[in-house]
Amino acid sequence: MKKKILIEGMTCSHCVRHVEDALKELDGIKSAKADLKEKCAVVKLGKDVADDRIREAIEEMGYEVVDILSE
Repeated sequence: MKKKILIEGMTCSHCVRHVEDALKELDGIKSAKADLKEKCAVVKLGKDVADDRIREAIEEMGYEVVDILSE
């Protein structure tokens, strides 16, 4: 299962890495790839991860989650 997270506030490659690292620390996320140009991140899940946990991990880093979409 994949989820696409729409994110505001990423401005550089360091922001992308911070978002990816924060997501990869969550139990159940197999991989995370953030895209600065598209203002989003796509995560592959090994098991279900609540949207609230994903939102919290990103917002704790100082970015705004606009929406989380299941793919």
